[in-house]
Amino acid sequence: MASDQYHEPPEELSAETRTFARMCASLSEEAEAIGWYVQRMSVEADADAKAIMEDSLGEEFKHFSMELEFLLRKTPKWREIAQGILFTSGDIVQHGEDAEEAAG
Repeated sequence: MASDQYHEPPEELSAETRTFARMCASLSEEAEAIGWYVQRMSVEADADAKAIMEDSLGEEFKHFSMELEFLLRKTPKWREIAQGILFTSGDIVQHGEDAEEAAG
């Protein structure tokens, strides 16, 4: 079993923790793919190729969002802090500080 994504011996981790770690790794991979597509699209001259990349980028957004929602559902404190930051206007850092303080 591959264990590069674990910082502790996998056999000592619960199934729930291993699933959580896999979803964190997947979230990171989706974010990386989003960055790659944005870079590729910024230099792509062929309109058809760019349209395909844009479609693929939408899939990455969807996957990232689904994985984030899974993780937030499993981690109430994370969800509480995220709710104080996401989909707000104004100072992102201040919202983060306020949300973290409110969550305890």
